[in-house]
Formats: sequence, C-alpha cells, structure tokens
Amino acid sequence: MTGGSSTQLARRIDRIDPAALEAALEERGFAHAGLLLDARQCQQLASWFDDDSRYRTTIDLGARRYGDHGSYRYFAYPLPPLVASLRERLYPPLARVANRWQERFGRDARYPDTLAAFLERCHAAGQLRPTPLLLRYGAGGYNCLHQDRYGDVAFPLQVVVLLSTPGGDFEGGEFLLTEQRPRAQSRGTAVALARGHALVFPNAERPIEGLRGTFRAVSRHGVSEVRSGSRTTLGLIFHDAS
Repeated sequence: MTGGSSTQLARRIDRIDPAALEAALEERGFAHAGLLLDARQCQQLASWFDDDSRYRTTIDLGARRYGDHGSYRYFAYPLPPLVASLRERLYPPLARVANRWQERFGRDARYPDTLAAFLERCHAAGQLRPTPLLLRYGAGGYNCLHQDRYGDVAFPLQVVVLLSTPGGDFEGGEFLLTEQRPRAQSRGTAVALARGHALVFPNAERPIEGLRGTFRAVSRHGVSEVRSGSRTTLGLIFHDAS
C-alpha cells in the first residue's frame, strides 16, 4: 500500500464517530461506516481471490452446506498491507463501542485499545490463525445465516466491505441480518451496500435496553441469493481462530 493510499485510508477511518456508530447499532442493529476503499483498492482486493498463495483455508459453501455457488478464503499471515491496515485502524473506534457494550452488560472485562494487544490475548488462548477473508458468490450463490466465533476469545463487532458494483457486477446478494430478542420472534433486515462502503454489525450479540434493564439480542448474518453476476466482499473479523 502506497503512502498516499495509506493516508487516504487513515482519513476515511478517522472520520468514523464511535458515538454515531453506537447510536446506529442501537437503533437498527447495524451501522454504515461510509466509503473506505476506492475503486482501485476494491479491484486490487477482488483480483487477489484467485491467488492461492495468499490464503490458509478455502471453504466451499455448497460442500459444507453453508450456502451455495460461492466460497470464502481466509488470508494467511502476514496479511496484505491493505487488509492489515484496515483491521488495525478500524479496531480502536470499534473497541470503544465494544467496551461500552461491556459496561451495559455489567461485565468487568475490557478490550485493549489496540489490535496488537487484543491479538496477544487471542494468541495466549491458542487462537493463532488469521480470520480476515474474501468471499465470492456467483449466480445462485447465497450464504446461510451464521455467526463467526472461532474460540473463547471473541470481539463483538465485525465489518464487511463490498468490492463489487451492485447493478453492474451483480444483482441481488443483499447482506442479511437477523436479531432474536427475548420472548419475541426474530427480526430480519436486508442491507444494500455500495462498492467500497463498509458495514459494521454484531458478531453474535448486542445489548438492548428494555423495561427491566439491559438484555441480550442475538444476531446472525448471511447473504441473500445473487440473481446474476458475481459478488465479492472483504470480511474483517478482529479475533483470530483456534
């Protein structure tokens, strides 16, 4: 990643307001983080999908019955500089939200200020494998609702960045979120993204205020069927896997 690209990325992430993120997550269960990657960066990342040397694991959605007509690939360490920079720079503002959630849940544990310190916690727990990934879906492809938890140490927020152009590269393929609140049926939301834009959402749960205090809303996410074309995204998970 060039110096100019790094500076632009830092500026885009610096514009993210943790308080606004938390307010959006509170209201809707997800938060748009705006444009993070320009067209050149999106194209570069998408072009890496077929480079086997960059990945530690590839998962075929249909073979695992996680979905169909698609696959995802976990990057190996060392991460590409652009992916590493996104993960490192996004972590601090999200950690502030995560720690507010810990307070609301009445939990004593806090997340460190830096990704490096948090990853030390993961590695001490035996979670050593990187989790940032690229996901690609063809026509008819979809991803079943799921959670991305890979060990006892987990960060409560994650990010997806769309690398393809809706209406140009693909049709359909909306990002899906469901939320289960106590004593209520699940609520589903379909979220459309623009190329290069990021979405922040709960990894597994978020706090919600009710008449009797704070309760836990359980979240799952997936992707609706791609009706035509090809859809590629970057997923940023902040905890490593066991």
